[in-house]
This record gives sequence, structure tokens and C-alpha cells, in this order.
Amino acid sequence: MSELILHHYPTSPFSEKVRLVLGMKRVAWRSVIVPVIMPKPDVVALTGGYRRTPFMQIGADVYCDSALMCRVIDRLWPEPPLYPEATAGLADIVAQWADTLLFWAAVPYTMQPAGVAQMFEKMPPEAVKAFGADRAAMNPSMRRAPTADARAALLAYLGRLETMLGDGRPYLLGAVACIADFSATQSIWFVRRASSVATILADYPRVVRWHERVAAFGRGESTLLGSDEAIAIAARATSHAPTAVAAGQPFAAGDAVRVAATDYAHDEIVGAVVGLDGDEVVVERTDARAGTVHVHFPRIGFHIKPVSKDNP
Repeated sequence: MSELILHHYPTSPFSEKVRLVLGMKRVAWRSVIVPVIMPKPDVVALTGGYRRTPFMQIGADVYCDSALMCRVIDRLWPEPPLYPEATAGLADIVAQWADTLLFWAAVPYTMQPAGVAQMFEKMPPEAVKAFGADRAAMNPSMRRAPTADARAALLAYLGRLETMLGDGRPYLLGAVACIADFSATQSIWFVRRASSVATILADYPRVVRWHERVAAFGRGESTLLGSDEAIAIAARATSHAPTAVAAGQPFAAGDAVRVAATDYAHDEIVGAVVGLDGDEVVVERTDARAGTVHVHFPRIGFHIKPVSKDNP
């Protein structure tokens, strides 16, 4: 099997989620640092237009969205399990809540003026302005919560996490860590990046100790890799991960489709279907530099639309 390559940047919350999963699994991985804002030509060469961070590469297979990436990591490195049988189903539900509702309370709360001033204090004003414009362009119609509303939601969620940990359990769902812990801890990690606003955590000591326990897994062993070399690795690959189109799916193998996220960053990735079932959609696309790449997306959270003559 080719090396696992994580395309990420240090301050990305979802990247931190995946890095900690790699730490729990004790996986050695290659680290490609991607630009924080557009343009991202080397990212597009591999993903076909998916711009969110992180994404994962194994040879000429590219995996988008941290939910799918974590599933793939667990399949390739099954011990210790990220999805223990004892919490099957429940762990996925808590993780989905943490990746969405908890995340979208923690981020706008942290990005209030005091938090922004601290997190971007070493960046010139024009860079801060460019970052804001880039994020606004990812979904111009998204209504981000005002600080007061984000704070109210975050306090409620922190209270629920504190209650879950109230019986002394070391992790959210019991004696062992699972995907729910990593999905939730990324938001606490993001809040703690700005000490001026992280005081909100002071009344939740169990949450803080739990977060530190998850963070103690570390981030595995990584070595830097240039984005040009990652593209070359894809181009040199001679095979892809096995895929198939399951019976009863709305598209057949070879159908030209567009795949896009349903929540934000709605950039469409165009390719031919090579894999599709209830969990995953895989499209094949060809890039002048990366060669033939299979781009994988989770089925939940992404739309699939046919490519028509009127909308090629």
C-alpha cells in the first residue's frame, strides 16, 4: 500500500481531528501543507475542485471529508478500533452532532473580535482581510451566528458534555476513545487557541481534562512532503482502491456526474462514477499533472447530480 498523505494546514480544526486519529492509531504519515485560502492549484489537481481542508491521499485515491477519511483510516489500521462495537451507531450520531452543531457554535464564538485579534496577531491586516473574504466566498448565503448566540449554544453544548463525563468515564461514551471524542475535541482545541475567549471553558473542568486526554494521543509520526511530489505520486500510481456500484443506485458505472457538498463550499467536482453505495461515491477524473485520480466522498453530506448536455 502507498503511504498515507494528509493534505492539511496547522490551524485547521478538521485537520486536527484527523491528526489525532492518526496519533491514536500510531500511523506514520506524510504531511503536505496546503494554502489556507484560494487559489490552491495543487489541491485542485488532485481533488478536481474540492477546496475544503483536509483531504487524504493514498496513491491515486483521494479521500474528501474527515468523516470518510476516518472510516478509511480505521479500515486500514483497525487497532485500536475507532468505532468500537459497544458504541456502534451512537458514536456516529454524536460525531455528526459534533462535526456540525458543536463546530458551528465553537467557531463563530472563537472568531469574535478578541479571538480574531489574538489568533491573527502575527498576520498583516491585508492577510486577515483576505482570509475573511475567502471564508465568506465559501458560502455567501450562510448565516453565521452572532457572538451572543454562538456563546449561548456553546455553553449549552459544554454543559451536556460535562454531564456525559460526570460519572468519571475517561471518554465521551465510556472506557475507550471513539470517533465521537475526536469529532468533539477539535472544537475545544479551536476555542483554546485563543486564550482571551477560552475562559468560557473554566466552568467545565471535566471537559478540559477529557480534551487533554484525547490530545495526549498525539499526532502520529509525520514527515513533510511537497505538494508537487504528492501529485507525482498520484501520477505514478498503477492502480486504485477497489470500488463498485451497488445494485439499486441512481447512477451506473461510467455515468458523468457532479458531486458537491451540501452545507458549504459548494464547488462541484465532475467525473465518471466508478463506485457508489449507501456510504460512498467515487468518481474518476483525469488531470494533466496528477493523471487518473479516483476522488472519494461520503454519501451523507454530498449531492450527486448528472452532467447534462446543457450543463456540461
